[in-house]
Amino acid sequence: MYGCRVIQKALEVIDHEYKALLIKELEGNVLKCIKDQNGNHVIQKIIEEVPPEYTHFIIDTFENQVYSLATHPYGCRVIQRILEHHGNENTPPPVQIVKELLHCTISLVQDQYGNYVIQHVLKHGSNEDKLEVIRHLRGKIFQFSQHKFASNVIEQCVEHGNDEHRQLIIDEIVKEEGALEVMMKHQFANYVVQKILEVCNNKQRDRFIEYIKPHVSSLKKYTYGKHILNRLDKIQSEKLN
Repeated sequence: MYGCRVIQKALEVIDHEYKALLIKELEGNVLKCIKDQNGNHVIQKIIEEVPPEYTHFIIDTFENQVYSLATHPYGCRVIQRILEHHGNENTPPPVQIVKELLHCTISLVQDQYGNYVIQHVLKHGSNEDKLEVIRHLRGKIFQFSQHKFASNVIEQCVEHGNDEHRQLIIDEIVKEEGALEVMMKHQFANYVVQKILEVCNNKQRDRFIEYIKPHVSSLKKYTYGKHILNRLDKIQSEKLN
């Protein structure tokens, strides 16, 4: 409990060559550390502080283990750090890790830990990665918008996708009879509707509002429906200003 804090502090302040020597001692014990309530913090700190050229052995440990780690209370945090700190042109996310995550998208979005990992793919992945997540979710947008964990992923698809990605989601919602009305009154799905209204472009928003208008009177009777009405009022006042 205390030793892991010392190691984390050392990783913040010592030179790269010493960091490389320090973390080399973990070879063969990476998985054990990741699944430990203290050790996982050290692995996270390594990913944050140590240049990628020294951490290949950590990344290699994940091969064929990604699903089990993504659904683990500590493992999911480590994968999130990898996606954060390897999420740019200079250090893109490891291909094998992303590939395994995408292969398990449907299961992960419904998992209490895995959903956070897929959210990180949407935040830090490439456009191709984001589109691949949405492809896996297509046909299930309505279903997953009502799911406690998966609804968070749908929100992130809307927020971090581009206009094309958002249009795919909007089209699926409005084409399924009754789906939009149910979503606006649902404790989780209403946030997906709000996110669409918040981040989509003006043309998409105006068309989406046209689909909402016939339901305005009934929304007043529902706690979550009122959230949608408040969002519409906010949009209207912003237009006037």
